[in-house]
Amino acid sequence: MTKDSDRPTDKISIARNKRARYDYEILDSWEAGIVLTGTEVKSLRDGKANIGDAYGIVHGSEIFLINMHIAPYERGGYANHEPERTRKLLLHRKEIRRLIGAVEREGLTLIPLELYFRKGVAKVSLALGKGKKLHDKRETTRRRDAEREMARAIRTR
Repeated sequence: MTKDSDRPTDKISIARNKRARYDYEILDSWEAGIVLTGTEVKSLRDGKANIGDAYGIVHGSEIFLINMHIAPYERGGYANHEPERTRKLLLHRKEIRRLIGAVEREGLTLIPLELYFRKGVAKVSLALGKGKKLHDKRETTRRRDAEREMARAIRTR
């Protein structure tokens, strides 16, 4: 029997949402657990997940993740899962209340940034984001290009 302290604490990344930081201004982020079935976990261990189109919603006093695609497990047979089913997120009650207030009153969006395993448990990094306008996206691209040019100039010296 191994203790929790013997397990590796580093996280093993499964999927990342690269467009999230480009499309949204990230205000705050949380780590949440996900309610999964057995074949979903096996498929995640194979690295077959996509969170590019996923987003979070509030239903009652619970948070759900919609449009997260987990490919069916190859050897799942009849017990396989539905790839894009709605999955419940596990957060503390205080965190859920904070998210409900932000989503319903302030009109913010819940975006998954990364899906990973920590200590053998599937987790999702969930962020509260405000959608960027087109001019904000252009500014982000311009700033990133300027930083890249400065780094290149420093390297060549």
